[in-house]
Amino acid sequence: MPQRDGNLLQIIDNVLAKTTHKSGDWLVCRKGCTQCCIGVFAINQLDAVRLKKGMIELESLVPERAAAIRKRAYVSLERLKPHFPGNKKTGILSSDEEAEERFTEFANDEPCPALSPETGECELYAHRPMTCRVFGPPVRTGEEGALGVCELCYHGASPEEIAACEMIPDPDDIESKLNAEVEQTTGIRGTTIIAFCLAE
Repeated sequence: MPQRDGNLLQIIDNVLAKTTHKSGDWLVCRKGCTQCCIGVFAINQLDAVRLKKGMIELESLVPERAAAIRKRAYVSLERLKPHFPGNKKTGILSSDEEAEERFTEFANDEPCPALSPETGECELYAHRPMTCRVFGPPVRTGEEGALGVCELCYHGASPEEIAACEMIPDPDDIESKLNAEVEQTTGIRGTTIIAFCLAE
């Protein structure tokens, strides 16, 4: 794990705090809300290494919780593998157009293995992927740079008011540089999903 990942996370947390302040009551994200914890999404290798580090730490502190997460991840993979649009052994998603199209319809109702069924909280919160850290506030997404927000947030806000709350999480693109370092160090390239990281 690159040491600068901690710096990146601090930058993201600071930007999110400012966006949360600007958004006020429009941003309804709170502990126990699981809207963004349902449905599979792609994560990069930097996210994967961070999650694995979180699991190692949790195993040393609360081994029974880590074991429960690992079991949920394994059970999730058993459900997902038959239609997984990628390498079923490595967990790397295919990058061809057909596979990417299949992924958009893939496992949209699957809960994240790190989500506690009892409390509705993320059990690896400090080590969560970047997508989890920036979900909710207005963030530019896709090639056209559309401004996306969580469907539970910004009710009653005008497009101009939403745009005024825009979050620019990583303006210097530190994440892609750190991810490239991780890929070079580990020799693993491409995106995967959380269940593959946590089932190992």
